Amino acid sequence: MMRSTSALRALPRMPLARGLSSTASSSFAQPAEASKPAAVKSFKIYRWNPDTPAEKPKMQEYKVDLNQCGPMMLDALIKIKNEMDPTLTFRRSCREGICGSCAMNIDGVNTLACLCRIDKDTAKPAKVYPLPHMYVVKDLVPDLTLFYKQYKSIEPYLKNDNPPTKEFYQSQEDRKKLDGMYECILCACCSTSCPSYWWNQDQYLGPAVLMQAYRWIADSRDAYTDERMDRLQNNMSLYRCHTIMNCSRTCPKGLNPGRAIALMKLEMATGAPVKHQGV
Repeated sequence: MMRSTSALRALPRMPLARGLSSTASSSFAQPAEASKPAAVKSFKIYRWNPDTPAEKPKMQEYKVDLNQCGPMMLDALIKIKNEMDPTLTFRRSCREGICGSCAMNIDGVNTLACLCRIDKDTAKPAKVYPLPHMYVVKDLVPDLTLFYKQYKSIEPYLKNDNPPTKEFYQSQEDRKKLDGMYECILCACCSTSCPSYWWNQDQYLGPAVLMQAYRWIADSRDAYTDERMDRLQNNMSLYRCHTIMNCSRTCPKGLNPGRAIALMKLEMATGAPVKHQGV
């Protein structure tokens, strides 16, 4: 049954919820960036379009307010593509330094755009190029077909004709030998920084692929160590490395491909496994 009006009036009144005024903007927190002066930085980005082959590659300049942008180079590239020029082309995926997709040359260093912080010095323009000495598909996208073909050639998987029926046990010492190699994300930053790979990439495997080759040679569970080494016993595949060490200096994951190659050379020269704990 419905209550009468008089009965409803007799009910105790509850305090009303505090209203929000749409006009009183001062009651809301204001972003800190709103009070900062504009910090406009210039980004000069390599551009080339295969659909217009008559046009030469060029550097195109974009200006970005760093107060309205994330801290990483990938944030700036995404902002430019979303708000200024949708034709800008680059690879990216995880944004966490795991996939290796956004590898490029930033201010002269091969690195991952998602891990590279923007230099706050607005007087100095940021220069962005694709990975050096690679065929370019478009803008900042290099052609990695040969790189992945070389990786496939080393058979990067465990090979054993008599695997155990349960767990494949490995000692802690043998497991530690893989540290510093299994973390490689195949971004190609190291290989494309190597002069030996620039001039001989049709035959020289390069730092990234060689480190992965040694990752399986050093694995105590793999039964094809001798066959893997035999494939590298030539003048070009491995020994074209001249220990320039650009690879180790530029690796965005902090790995040391140069040391892995040196250990593999030593192991192949002595014919005995090298005692070490990680690369």
